[in-house]
Formats: sequence, structure tokens, C-alpha cells
Amino acid sequence: MRLLSLITALLLGGALPALADTYELVIARTTVTIDGQPRKVVSINGQIAAPTLRWREGEEVTINVVNRLDEDTSIHWHGILLPQYMDGVPMVSFAGIKPGTTFTYRFKVRQSGTYWYHSHSGGQEQDGMYAPIVIAPAKGERHKADHDYVVMLSDSHPMAAPAILRKLKQEPGYFNDRRRTLPGLLRELGKAKSGEERQAIVRDRLDWAEMRMDPTDLADVTGYTFLVNGKGPADNWTGLFKPGEKVRLRFVNGSAMTLFDVRVPGLKLKVIQADGQDVEPVTVDTFRFGPGETYDVLVEPKEDRAFTIWGASIDRRGAARATLAPREGMTGPLPDMPAPALLGMADMGHSMAGMDHSKMDHAPMSGGGMNHAAPSSMNGGHDTSGLVHVPPVAAAEGERVLNYRDLKRLDRSYALAEPDRVIEMRLTGNMEKFFWSFDDRKYSEAAPVPFALGETVRLVLKNETMMNHPIHLHGLWMDLDNGAGEQRPRKHTVIVPPGRTVSVTVHMTEPGAWPFHCHLLFHMATGMFREFVVGPAGAVAPAAPAQKQGGAHAHH
Repeated sequence: MRLLSLITALLLGGALPALADTYELVIARTTVTIDGQPRKVVSINGQIAAPTLRWREGEEVTINVVNRLDEDTSIHWHGILLPQYMDGVPMVSFAGIKPGTTFTYRFKVRQSGTYWYHSHSGGQEQDGMYAPIVIAPAKGERHKADHDYVVMLSDSHPMAAPAILRKLKQEPGYFNDRRRTLPGLLRELGKAKSGEERQAIVRDRLDWAEMRMDPTDLADVTGYTFLVNGKGPADNWTGLFKPGEKVRLRFVNGSAMTLFDVRVPGLKLKVIQADGQDVEPVTVDTFRFGPGETYDVLVEPKEDRAFTIWGASIDRRGAARATLAPREGMTGPLPDMPAPALLGMADMGHSMAGMDHSKMDHAPMSGGGMNHAAPSSMNGGHDTSGLVHVPPVAAAEGERVLNYRDLKRLDRSYALAEPDRVIEMRLTGNMEKFFWSFDDRKYSEAAPVPFALGETVRLVLKNETMMNHPIHLHGLWMDLDNGAGEQRPRKHTVIVPPGRTVSVTVHMTEPGAWPFHCHLLFHMATGMFREFVVGPAGAVAPAAPAQKQGGAHAHH
């Protein structure tokens, strides 16, 4: 139909019609084989990762989603600009998709780049409902490549997501087999060479105890198999090339709980895009990305051999593995797994010592946390130390690790505005009770946050926990304050490292209710979630729906 319309328009000398395409996605439970083992999943069209959707900037897409589950479902279009009622978050943008029904998403594609889609209902995202989106730019790709591959990393667990959450609520350290113990403390004290060293060891233990956190707990959940495009390490997903060709790899982190450190040993990675936005090319050896983020890189393998695509989990429990090769059936050498880098009080900015997360200030975020004074300049005085990785990415001497400070936008079609006001938001949590929050207030206890349509707001995000939090904003862009001035990058997901502060600037251009949350599934599910309501100046945010507590991801 699309081709016929184009031909007819050309023959008649009329204007070209808007491109349109229709897709059908069927949600159902099925069994897939991962590394030779059967695993029950929630699939889209019978597979994980689900089908890659390939769109073109400027076209209108129609997606019919059929729910064959015995529970509600949904699909959120991560990083896509669209009307609020198409965003796909139950009890925020729509009611969800009931069993046995079909919901039709329809919107115009207003951007290009690499994105993804996933469920926003319960634990379905972890259980298999995720897939990439590749949008071709209307004016053609800025960077030409001989091959273009999606490399979607994810984590698969033998335990269903609801069961994992129950374990975490019953015993937050259930999955942490590296917990510090009394015998371990005694061994440390026995190795100490002075009284001062022994005092420092005891002080460190007391500081972490007061924080209700454990520096060895880097990932909350263990036992994952790490996948590439739905394939386990032994399944060896392979992308083919001929020596001397240029290969584009579109990395997508579609995991529920895993930050990955990515490298391709033997090849340099030229980063050309972050979160779907073209950036000034920067060549690195490795990069870290969190759930929700995407990076596009170019590699140029010149040797007739296999290269390993390697994504090590931040806690070094395992790695996603795939292969670039000139022929099928080849495998590349596996890099050594580095030891996990544990956090110290210095990593937490020292100020964390003595903080008791069980004694919380329940002041609402819409109150004292807001500072309505605009800063004198866009980047003046902003500390960029929060843009480094904590814990550090393992890299050999002389290797370059991508940091947010390296990212500089290429698109100058939009202006960066001075913020009208500043809002400080604290990222908080309690590991003893396993809940996560903004400003010590869980989602179920917080009102939506109102913004005026057209205003510009700087969000200062202070992480007072020992976890990395990839923070995602729906429906709007966040301009990352990374010291790049007018070349500050535009992102939809930003990692805030432990004990660090990161600021972003948001121009409130899209009306509606937009979720703002940590993209670690079980952090979002236990309360690190807000609604940003963008409306006319002076508008009051709507009251929370009565059924909110049983809504998307059970935000407690």
C-alpha cells in the first residue's frame, strides 16, 4: 500500500503522502530455550527479544497490541516523543490492556535514532517483554556503515519477577552472598597493622550500618543469565563482517536490574549516538550503561578473525556475550572477568556517614525541596564530579572509558534555555525494608508534581544511596549539565552514581502526565517513581487515581 501511494502521487504530480505503517504485536506466555535450557517468558510474537520495529522519521505508525495473557499488560515506547495517552503507562496515561483485548497505539514519529519498547506492567519487562526500535532519519544517516546490527543486552532470571520482589521485601540481602560478616570483620582486624587501622575498619562498618546498606550489594539481584538479542552466552549471537568493513552496533540496555560495562576486545568503539541523539564522535575502549540507555558505536575490524562483544555486569557476576566474525560458527577470546570494585565512604562523598535512612523526613517534594531562584548561567558553578562512574569501570592502563562529560550534541536545531527555577530531588532508600524513593517519600505517598507548559526547570538529583540509579523521564528530553555549554547532550535516561549529584535541564514542551522514575525495575516497583504533570501556567496537578496502588509496577 505504501509503494502504490507513492507511485500514484508521483504520476499525478501531487504531493507525497505521509508515510504510514501498521504492526501487530501479540503478547502471550511461551517457553524459549536459552543456552539449551527451557525458560518460561512473557513474549511478543512468540520471541525474546521481541521483533525489532523499524520506522522512518515523519511517518505515522499504528501498532495493534493483542493481549493473550490472563493479566493486564501494556507497552511503553521508551524515549519516543508522543501524546501522553499513547505513552503506555497504566494508571498514568491509560487504563492498561485487559486480557483478551486489543489496544491500538497510533502516533507520528518525530525523531530518529535507536530506542526500545517494553512492558510497564508488573514484572513483565524482566520476564521477556522488551525489544529495540530503529528509526531512520528523514535526511539519511549521518554515518554510513556496511553493516548495521542491534545489540540488545538484557537479564533473564529463573525466578519470575513477582517472586524476586517478594524475596527482596522479606530479606533485602537475599541474593547477596558477599555480605560482610562478623568472621570477616575479625579477619580484617587481625590483618590490621596498627590501632589506627583497626579503628578505621570499625568506623567503616559502623558507618555502613548507620546507612542501613552493604557496600558489597552492587546489584540487588543475582542469578541472572545475561542475554544478547535474547540469546545466552552459549547461544553465541553472531554478526558477520568482511575485514575492512565498517560495522554499526546499536547497543540497547533492556535489562531489568543490570548496569553493563561493554567492550569489544581488540577494537576501538567510536561512539556516535547516545539515547538516539547524534553526538560528536568520541573513540573509547569501553563504556558503562544502565537500564534504559542506548549507545550507537562504529567499529572497523580489519583482521580475518572473530571478536567478542562483552558486557560484564557491574557486580561481575557474569557477562552478556556475542560475536563479530567473518564466518558463522566462530568465537573470539573471552576477556578475564575483573574483581568487583566495592564502594568506600570516599565514594559516598563522606557526607553519607551517620545517615539513618530509617528516620525519614516526610516533607513532600512539592514543598521545601524547591528553589525558585534561577541560576545566573547555564553551567556556572556546577560540579561535574557526578558524571564519573562509581564504582569505577575496570580498564587497563591507557584505555579510555566513556564518561558523560565526553558527550557533545551535534543537533543545533533547538536552543538551550536558561532555567526558570531549580528543583532539588534526593534519591533515597532503605535497604533494611527494601524500598526506594525520592525525598524519602514513596510514590503512593506523593502527589503529582506540577509544571507550567513552556517553562524550563533544572533538576538537581542528589543520590544519597550506594546504588547507581538510571533515572528516566517519559515524554520529554533532559539536557545533561555536563560542562559542554551549548553542546550539552540530550538524553531520556541518566545514571546518577552513588553519593553523587547530577543535574539536568528540562524544557516542559509536552503537555500531560509524565512518569519520572528509576529504571531499575524493583526500585521503581517499591516507590522511586513520580508523575510530572505539565499543563498551562497555574494549572493544578490532578489528584491521583483511586486505583493507583494496584497500577503499573505496584509503586508502593
